[in-house]
Amino acid sequence: MALPPRVYFTLHETAARWDCTLADIAGWASVGRFDIVTAIAPVTVGMQKVSGFVAVSVTDILHMFRRCGTGPTISRLWQVRPLGQTEWVHLPEHRTGIEVTLADLLIMAEDVRRFETDCDLLRRPASHIGSTARYDWDGMYIALMVRMHDQGLPATQAEWLGEVQEWFVATSESGEVPDERTIRRRLTPIWKALRGSC
Repeated sequence: MALPPRVYFTLHETAARWDCTLADIAGWASVGRFDIVTAIAPVTVGMQKVSGFVAVSVTDILHMFRRCGTGPTISRLWQVRPLGQTEWVHLPEHRTGIEVTLADLLIMAEDVRRFETDCDLLRRPASHIGSTARYDWDGMYIALMVRMHDQGLPATQAEWLGEVQEWFVATSESGEVPDERTIRRRLTPIWKALRGSC
C-alpha cells in the first residue's frame, strides 16, 4: 500500500525543492502567495483557545530571513492566525510570546503544490529529459558527503563554497562551472541545517 502524500514541507526542504533561498520564500509569503505556518500548543486568548497549525505573520519575523545570513534563528510570535480563518489572534497576555525557530516553520503541502502549479515549476525537470544536465550536482553532493564523513565541516561557509568551486573546476569536462551565487543557493540550506542554525 502506498503512503499518503506529504502533509507539509519545512522551509529548507521547500528551498531545495524550488532551488531558491529562504529569503525568497519569506518574500513570496509576505505578499500572500502562501502561508508559512507552525504548530503551537493550546493558548487561551480571552474566550478563544488556539492550537494546532497556525499561520505566522512573516513580516513580524522577517529579520530571520536576511539574505546575508546574519539573521537570528529564533524569534517570538505575538500574533497568529488559525488556518482557515482570516482574523489574526493577538497574544498580549502571553508574557514571552511563542518561541519559534526556522526548523519550526513549515508550508502546507497543498500550498507547495498549488504554488508549483501557478508558477509552472513542475515543467522544469522535463527540459532535461534526454539531455545531460549542465552541471554535475549529484557528483557535487556525493563529494560533500565524503568530505564531511572524512574531515567534518570546514570552519566557514566561505571556505566550503571555495572547496565546491574547486571541485567543479577539477571535474568539469567542458570547463564550465556554476557561478558563485548558484552554488551558494544550494549550499546555504545544508550549511544552516548542519551547523544547527535551522
